[in-house]
Amino acid sequence: MDSANLPPELVAWFTARGWALRGHQTEMLAAASQGHHALLVADTGAGKTLAGFLPTLAAFAPSRLAGQPVPDGLHTLYVSPLKALAHDVKRNLLTPVAEIGLGIRIETRSGDTPSDRKARQRAKPPHILLTTPESLSLLLSYPESAELFAGLQRVIVDEVHAFATSKRGDLLALALARLQALSPAMRRVALSATLGDPESYRAWLAPWGDIDSVALVHGDTGAPPEVEILEPIDARVPWGGHAGTWAVPQVYDLIRRHRTTLIFTNTRFLAEYLFQRLWDANDDTLPIGIHHGSLSREARAKVEEAMAQGRLRALVCTASLDLGVDWGDIDLVVQMGAPKGSSRLLQRIGRANHRLDSPSRAVLVPGNRFEFLEALAARDAVHAGQRDGDEFRPGALDVLAQHVMACACAGPFDEAALLGEVRSSLAYAWIDTEIWRRVLEFVANGGYALRAYDRFRRIVRQPDGQWRLAHPEIAARHRFNAGIIIDSDMLEVRFRNGRSLGKVEEDFGAQLAPGDTFRFAGMDLEVEGLRDNAVIVQAARKSGQIPSYMGARLPLTTHLATRVQALLADRTRWGQMPDDVREWLEMQDWRSQLPGPGALLVESFPHAGRAYTVFYTFAGWTANQSLGMLITRRMESAGLSPMGFVANDYA
Repeated sequence: MDSANLPPELVAWFTARGWALRGHQTEMLAAASQGHHALLVADTGAGKTLAGFLPTLAAFAPSRLAGQPVPDGLHTLYVSPLKALAHDVKRNLLTPVAEIGLGIRIETRSGDTPSDRKARQRAKPPHILLTTPESLSLLLSYPESAELFAGLQRVIVDEVHAFATSKRGDLLALALARLQALSPAMRRVALSATLGDPESYRAWLAPWGDIDSVALVHGDTGAPPEVEILEPIDARVPWGGHAGTWAVPQVYDLIRRHRTTLIFTNTRFLAEYLFQRLWDANDDTLPIGIHHGSLSREARAKVEEAMAQGRLRALVCTASLDLGVDWGDIDLVVQMGAPKGSSRLLQRIGRANHRLDSPSRAVLVPGNRFEFLEALAARDAVHAGQRDGDEFRPGALDVLAQHVMACACAGPFDEAALLGEVRSSLAYAWIDTEIWRRVLEFVANGGYALRAYDRFRRIVRQPDGQWRLAHPEIAARHRFNAGIIIDSDMLEVRFRNGRSLGKVEEDFGAQLAPGDTFRFAGMDLEVEGLRDNAVIVQAARKSGQIPSYMGARLPLTTHLATRVQALLADRTRWGQMPDDVREWLEMQDWRSQLPGPGALLVESFPHAGRAYTVFYTFAGWTANQSLGMLITRRMESAGLSPMGFVANDYA
């Protein structure tokens, strides 16, 4: 073990467990000792999170403190895209901290954290705080943030690929710039298992775009994953639909034959629906749980703890558990429906085994025949080691305006100094003085459209050139409304005794009347009434409808769409497909054409007295929705009286 940068207490802990430092963990320690920022790219199970925290744990070792008491103050900030991941990391960190005897306090902070604990964290922060980009942005909006972060030594951004290219990444980039200004000695660390272009992420992580200040560390290569596509035994792959209900008996058999199975779905509706179907098939009364973002904090925490203790045989979940959660007993991952991207699929596969030296096993269950092609394309990409992901683009101005408001809530600011901070992040290096003036004007009075209304006067410029809040109450309003993840209006679902089960969207809840039944959190519920923004329920004897959600859909990546089109054009691969899928392609080829890469197929045909047109774009649901609206509008202008359109990821 190369322990040059590791204190003897940690060396003894590794030795007692029969572990040795991996090469990338040694490199991360070296980067920290040399004062570098670092980006670690390592396969799932390689000990990425421990590698990120090792310099922090070493700093608190008694031999490093040399008899001095453990210093107060926030030392390390851990930022995760998921609340569940932060809680899991806390659980896993507590073990070495306790066994080594480090006097470190570790806490989490998210939207689920009680307000009294949040206030206490600002006054007496832990040594390590685990949080999300949104909660960090809100924390920076308090006047005490300058003192709180003055001694910050380290920021660890986990699963950086999951949000760096999005608006959440813009928000975090601005927060990192603010933290660097408050604590110039702070060092940034980012961790990921699935990066297609590490150099772009180094540039995103680096202050002022100084890519040479960011050490790039590669982890050891893990065992290749074992991925198979479930084929029907007594059924056919359906023409349409996404639920994969044809496979429920086979999926249940997989659960019976494995220790612990994690079953991913792409929507909360599908999670509830599949959970119900599995319980209907659960003749052995196996312990099966459900986890998604609309369940209450208590319900999610209970399931997470049960999984951590190995008390569940299967867990049906959504993207709420996509990333990093380390439950070693999982020996199979099932992906219900289309994977939508090779990086996302690889991330989910990595939840099985979570060890570098043994392969993760996954089974893909396509809901329909197009999804079978998508599953085949994703499996090919995983085996080829190809990753997909969004490209970086200029930072969004609405996120910048929100950040300016947060800074104003923390205290008066100088516009030139704040512009310097903002431009130190790659996402906003392009901001010039004219755009900056427009952003400040928008924050100050709502811009040209809203400046006539007093309630949009949020910040004012003082004679000394400093900007400050127009009124103290604006700070509370900002903290209540700030955010990057846009949700629909929600109604709480709770029993008469006050026990909360989670939330459903208002559009669904408003349609419910007393006596109606619906299924939520794996239970059949009867509506007693709606009051105080809540649906009051009791246990029901009969099942009802499952709530649907308008939340963000997982997008089909361009890389995977191109692979699907290549499969359509490569007839040598058709023989690897089930008979009903191969015959479907042969029928399409006989009656029409197959759209290959770079080609657009448009089909028009009459049926039942109406004319239909299909555009096979393979551009994803969001793009096809926009195209559908545009084409429909053009047809209306031409007097063609279109009746409407439907869209999916392919057409």
